Amino acid sequence: MAIKTCVFDAYGTLFDVAAAARQAATEPGFEALQNKWPDLAGHWRLKQLQYTWLRAVADAHADFWDVTQDGLDWALEATGLQGDTNLRQRLLDLYWELRAYPEVPEMLTALKEGGLQTTILSNGSPPMLDGAVKSAGIGHVLDDVLSVESVGVFKPHARVYDLVQERFGCERDEVLFVSSNGWDAAGASGYGFVTAWVNRAAEPMDRLPWTPAHVLSDLTSIPKLAGL
Repeated sequence: MAIKTCVFDAYGTLFDVAAAARQAATEPGFEALQNKWPDLAGHWRLKQLQYTWLRAVADAHADFWDVTQDGLDWALEATGLQGDTNLRQRLLDLYWELRAYPEVPEMLTALKEGGLQTTILSNGSPPMLDGAVKSAGIGHVLDDVLSVESVGVFKPHARVYDLVQERFGCERDEVLFVSSNGWDAAGASGYGFVTAWVNRAAEPMDRLPWTPAHVLSDLTSIPKLAGL
């Protein structure tokens, strides 16, 4: 069936999650981060994701902002920066102002002009997502922003993917689901969506029961995949 709805993960897919650490490392007062920001950004993102998985399987859901702070605290300690409270606060502040990847505005505009529905489906809490969308200036090319907070469990639980059909009334094979997380794209494939994994870092495929239908290096070709 033809694609009618394009669904995007937010963090790492539309928004550059390394931008906060990269930006802070250039600012006065945070010189200690200059040579450590790539490690900190990597640790932060990995722990943020790991904590969502652990909370999901343990039935111990928490707001994604709490999980984000927990991940940062682990990353700061792992890089020897745990005592810098000013740095911690600056990194958290910058997380509300993440930049979109360069190709995002044009890509979303092409989808909307082509008559497709567009939405974010994210682990992020509504306030976090609202801040990111406004900071990136892409609200006018999104039909909705869906958060796991409405079901109280993180991806890749099927109840999260259910939100798309409930909101847009589409069949599963009418959805193109796009994520930079291989495990997320795989989970959505198992659910029945057409999937694209945006593998910016050229990582190996996750060893899971399902695989994404498409593997991309960025989001430029999404309109073509959607049939435009």
